Amino acid sequence: MAGILDSVNQRTQLVGQNRLELLLFKLRGRQRFGINVFKVREVLQCPPLTNMPKSNPYIRGVAHIRGQTISVIDLSMAVGGPAIENIKDSFIIIAEYNRSVQGFLVGGVERIVNMNWEKIMPPPSGAGRYSYLTAVTEIENELVEILDVEKILNEICPVNTEVSAAIANDGEIQKDLGERIVFIADDSAVARNQVKRALEPLGVQTELAKNGKEALIRLREIAELDCINDITERVGLLISDVEMPEMDGYTLTAEIKADPKLAPLHVILHTSLSGVFNQAMIEKVGADDFIAKFNPDELATAVKKWVHCD
Repeated sequence: MAGILDSVNQRTQLVGQNRLELLLFKLRGRQRFGINVFKVREVLQCPPLTNMPKSNPYIRGVAHIRGQTISVIDLSMAVGGPAIENIKDSFIIIAEYNRSVQGFLVGGVERIVNMNWEKIMPPPSGAGRYSYLTAVTEIENELVEILDVEKILNEICPVNTEVSAAIANDGEIQKDLGERIVFIADDSAVARNQVKRALEPLGVQTELAKNGKEALIRLREIAELDCINDITERVGLLISDVEMPEMDGYTLTAEIKADPKLAPLHVILHTSLSGVFNQAMIEKVGADDFIAKFNPDELATAVKKWVHCD
């Protein structure tokens, strides 16, 4: 266990080549879950927690770690399960999502596994816990569930998706786009809709995809239409998450830039990997911009910039 905990921070640089590393953990019972190591700062034995009056019931308290006060979310409760018992024997995964740091209370931490995104599949449809999944995979003949952390965080503290009045009333984005759409690729339904809601007041028409593979197939379908020369006649911009099942955003971007009919398309990588992204990889795959989730004004400003560049 000590080896796993000590190595997490040193292994957050794996990115690209459609690969990822998952930190496996459990909540209550035998079911395994996974979180991308790239989002993890460290893993700790749960320290004493301080209760916060009137806080969300999923927040078990706050921890004071290395001079920072961090809210600790009980992941079992957040996905509709019972609270994790014996907090002193549990662990906290310290992770960075959407420009903030959170602690996720889990029952136990196992190990890190190296995988290809092609083996990470969309979750089965259904209610209950499955509605909190962005992906599933199989490890050692057992199902591993990857939680939609963005949905969990949005339920605890909803994200503001409204752009400021000055940007909303600008009018230039709609003028530059005309009838063209902005394509959005993200495995989190919450994240897709956040982007869509932020852009709708600007008069932007959108099309959505649940992962990089689905987005690439659809973009190639559009590019093959007889009436157009290249994709930019129908699609003004692609906004893509990085972490997605089957094909990640880096691989999607590289595939786009390698295809003559798709290459002119501007790509913004829009990801919750805030503060730890790999700028060299972004440049390597040819993405035009990187924006950490989620600031609607920054997103709208970037959209305005890149649709105006056409």
